[in-house]
Amino acid sequence: MTRSEFHQQHLEQAQAKAAELFARRTDLKGAWLGWVAGQLYSLSPAEYASMVRRELQRLQEGTPASP
Repeated sequence: MTRSEFHQQHLEQAQAKAAELFARRTDLKGAWLGWVAGQLYSLSPAEYASMVRRELQRLQEGTPASP
């Protein structure tokens, strides 16, 4: 499977996971950053974790999702 195929296959799932993690930010307040780092560390494969990390960054910046 190519990187592009992997991205296309897992993008929706990565966006949903990032939204789930981002939603906990208000509840966890200052502890969120450490918590979310642990959550990202537990994701696999690494390529998927990177996708979720990028989606979290996008959510923090308030930029729209890419198709």
